[in-house]
Amino acid sequence: MTSTASIRASRTGWRTLFLKEDWWAIWIGLGLLAAAILLFDAGASMKWIAVTPKKWHTIDQLLFQLQDNAGRYALLFGLWAGVLGIAVHALGIDLRHFLPAFLFIYGVSLLIFFLGEWDRAHDYNLEPPLVALALGLVIANFGKLPAWIESGLRVEFYIKTGIVLLGATLPFTLILWAGPVAITQATIVSLATFGTIFWAGKKLGLDRRLAATLGAGGAVCGVSASIAIAGAVGAKKEHAPISISLVVFWAIAMIFALPLAARSLGLPTGVAGAWIGTSEFADAAGLAAAQAYGGYAGNVPGVTGNPEAAVRAFTLMKVIGRDVWIGIWALVLSVVATTRWEQTGIQGRAGIGEIWRRFPKFVIGFLLASLAVTAIAQSHSFADYKNIVEPNLVAPLRNLRTWAFIFCFFSIGLTTRLSAFTRAGAKPFYAFTLGVAVNVTLGYVLSTRVFSGFWTALGQ
Repeated sequence: MTSTASIRASRTGWRTLFLKEDWWAIWIGLGLLAAAILLFDAGASMKWIAVTPKKWHTIDQLLFQLQDNAGRYALLFGLWAGVLGIAVHALGIDLRHFLPAFLFIYGVSLLIFFLGEWDRAHDYNLEPPLVALALGLVIANFGKLPAWIESGLRVEFYIKTGIVLLGATLPFTLILWAGPVAITQATIVSLATFGTIFWAGKKLGLDRRLAATLGAGGAVCGVSASIAIAGAVGAKKEHAPISISLVVFWAIAMIFALPLAARSLGLPTGVAGAWIGTSEFADAAGLAAAQAYGGYAGNVPGVTGNPEAAVRAFTLMKVIGRDVWIGIWALVLSVVATTRWEQTGIQGRAGIGEIWRRFPKFVIGFLLASLAVTAIAQSHSFADYKNIVEPNLVAPLRNLRTWAFIFCFFSIGLTTRLSAFTRAGAKPFYAFTLGVAVNVTLGYVLSTRVFSGFWTALGQ
């Protein structure tokens, strides 16, 4: 009996590797990386299919690009539709709905990408992530989407896949080098933000389970943390949506506010990326802001540093520094809820398995991708890496990452209803907003004063 039960449990455990978005993001990201490595070892490259628009000035130049690369863009759609289609089918989504929806998302993303490559785009802040988000918001709130579009709006799936691919562009040696700084800064901000929101929530008379959910949403990884902590503390059904609404509201506001503030202050790209990483409330929103600011380097007077440094610093701060706290917060708060708070509905005792259950699995894919590219880079000189490895292996993966991010940002806009922000009520808004003030201020001080030398050097 025990043996049979163990076998069944084992089989169930293996099946979860193909029934969760996090795992499919890993399989897709690492699968694309493996294909890129095989082509690279054979003396070829994935860059032909990982096509992106180039700079253009006139409409004739734009149309020529579209005509000249039409076949490449069609094959790229086939690649994305194929790998994503396999995953969503395994997740129980009808391909008859997903594929037309994804074709719409891909087509609009292509137009947005081309707009971002206009040589005057930086003058008007027309960065692809911001344009994708703004356009999605307009369509969602002032138009009516057909129901079949919804199956293609896989926000979390796109961003998780993009983050795994991001690992391939971020050597692990840099993560090890930045680890102590990123972890220290993330820890300070996370503890301060959670403490502020939880304290304010309690002072305002909020249910402590709601206060904990709001605190984690502001301190760690907005949407994911809100869901994870609400489950860990046995929150009421409406608590997670309230937290998510406030996270999305402030995340969207910060997408526009942080790059503009950093630009007005003339912050280096690495410093701005770190500030965004400690002050944003969602991975997708933060990546949009960081990517937008990175685009200012070399295009906006006064903004110095490497364009990729903003994304790298953000990733080290948010994905590595803050997101990995989700499992820890879930474990700690589930223990507190079960041992000190009133009955929360949680069954059983919290254990070490809670960390693994709540841990964002796609971070594993990020680290594995980083390790793989690091191993390849170590067998080449720096000059060969810049002239051979980066253009033929890393750059195509960076292009695919950018596509995944644009899919995500457009989907965020299409799934965001501004009216939802009014349903949360005033007290949760006040508590969370106080946390925002602490988060942004403390993040600014740590990024531009305490650790400014480190983040500035990151962008050199």
